[in-house]
Amino acid sequence: MDKKQELRKAAMALPTDPGVYIMKDHTGTVIYIGKAKILKNRVSQYFGSDTNHTEKVRQMVSRVDRFDYIVTGSEFEALVLECSLIKQYSPKYNILLKDDKGYHYIRISPPPYSRISEAKQKEDDGARYIGPYLSSFAIKQAVDEVNKLFELSTCRKPLCFRRATDRPCLNHYIGQCCAPCTGRIAPADYAERVEQAITYLTQGRHKLAASLRKRMEAAAENLDFETAARLRDRLRALEKLNATQKVVQSRVKRQDIVAVAVSQGVACFEVFRFHDGALSDREHFTVDPSVDLPALRAEFLRRYYSLRDSVPPRIVLDGEIEDAALLEEWLTQKAAENGARYTVRFVYPERGEQAQLLAMCRDNAAERVAQQLSMRGRDVAALSELQQLLGLPEPPARIESYDISHTGGSEVVGAMVVFQNGKPLKSAYRRFAIKTVVGQDDYACMREVLDRRLREHQTSPDDAGFGTLPDLILLDGGKGHVAAVKPLVDSFGHGIPVFGLVKDSHHRTRAITEIGAELSMSACRSAFSLVSAIQDEVHRFAITYHRQKRRKQSTVSSLTDIEGIGAKRSALLLRHFGSLRAVREATVDQLAAVKGMTRPAAEKIVDYYREK
Repeated sequence: MDKKQELRKAAMALPTDPGVYIMKDHTGTVIYIGKAKILKNRVSQYFGSDTNHTEKVRQMVSRVDRFDYIVTGSEFEALVLECSLIKQYSPKYNILLKDDKGYHYIRISPPPYSRISEAKQKEDDGARYIGPYLSSFAIKQAVDEVNKLFELSTCRKPLCFRRATDRPCLNHYIGQCCAPCTGRIAPADYAERVEQAITYLTQGRHKLAASLRKRMEAAAENLDFETAARLRDRLRALEKLNATQKVVQSRVKRQDIVAVAVSQGVACFEVFRFHDGALSDREHFTVDPSVDLPALRAEFLRRYYSLRDSVPPRIVLDGEIEDAALLEEWLTQKAAENGARYTVRFVYPERGEQAQLLAMCRDNAAERVAQQLSMRGRDVAALSELQQLLGLPEPPARIESYDISHTGGSEVVGAMVVFQNGKPLKSAYRRFAIKTVVGQDDYACMREVLDRRLREHQTSPDDAGFGTLPDLILLDGGKGHVAAVKPLVDSFGHGIPVFGLVKDSHHRTRAITEIGAELSMSACRSAFSLVSAIQDEVHRFAITYHRQKRRKQSTVSSLTDIEGIGAKRSALLLRHFGSLRAVREATVDQLAAVKGMTRPAAEKIVDYYREK
């Protein structure tokens, strides 16, 4: 009996109670910890068929030498114990988030011409330090704000050895530096700016604004209009900064927003943390998407809040989560341990302010994934949204879309466009002249196109268009098209998902449909933009081919209406003269000189167009 069979036999002997299982390698090191509602069922799945396992799970199972288990009284107790054990052992194959929340300081360098910057630790260098603070994001944001608001120096130019003839850096010309490096501001005036910046950092913008307004009014009463104007400009800059920050404010005072973006084996979670309605912190974590999204979200939240003392009453998520009720109960208990008296709830907004903030969070996660994959952030976000909307196992890297075009059942053509990682792959576009369908039958035409395309994959594996199978097929049509085509696609055994693109009365994308129902895209802004672009592109490609065929047929028909001129002579004439207009303007001698033509036939062409 090999090791896997031995482990499966041991797993089948486990109790059917809830509990925690602990996987170990041959050295006794804990490599994975999980919880189960029914221990026997969950653990035995690891050592059965690995068809549905991800690569990460296969690797973990191949390293398991033995396992232990702990029976608990309920699934909730198993969840609490799992979180505690993972924190204790840090197993290799669990999601492990590095807790990098160290202390941060704001540093004010010694005068004259002090600089304000971020520092990770205090040093004995004569500088003044404000802090410590936990949030590096908040510190970076605050330092950037005060340097721009008070036009303080941030460049590396020396400030002590200045000359009036020196040229200031670019920051001065865009209104973000008062250029002390050129002596354009006196040390006392610069020191005043620094003190105002420190007031802003330590006491808040509201107290600073009140102080500036009071000083401005006093200066105006004393007829010191130059000082009053300078303070007025500072107040306006402060108000403008405050208005800009409202973009990331929320009517909900305290909440966390969590979104994930997944593409090509890379997943990134972005967390926005709001306090008093303002974005106070943001974090991101790159993880291995080794399980489906609901399970991945659940595991991430368990790890994330295991490392955080603060749990808000509201957590906004971008999709469904496994064991939601259990996690809410655990987080509520964790919040109560820190003196909170509220119930933690998960929220899944689809519209309004909260949906917009969630989209912003998801876009930031997508941007970080895109940086790793050399893709555009909006493409990663769109594919991730499309995956969640359609319930796909992973984001569709290659999407093929099909459309049929004709005029009253004549000159029927089909078109195939390909989008790779959210971008058109024009080298893979293909066109189809319909061969087996007579008359106007879009469903039959679509079946012929897909049948030919999938058969070409078998016969032309090296073809740029047909050689690679898609992760998703989109049909320009509704439920009828999907019902007509899906059985054919399924018969090839590739498991390619098929959906239809529904248009409104203005020929614009309205929804995605499957055989059962329509899927609204109102809450999926990025996916909607991508799908609309795909539908517009396949329609353009199909109708362009149809118009070419119709124009060619119209030209040939014009010549073949002439007695003695058939399809063969029409083709010879068009090839020789290049266009129908050149044929119409040719003389009898020029027409007769064409190989395959006779003088009587040439005379009939000239007479025909003369009468026209």
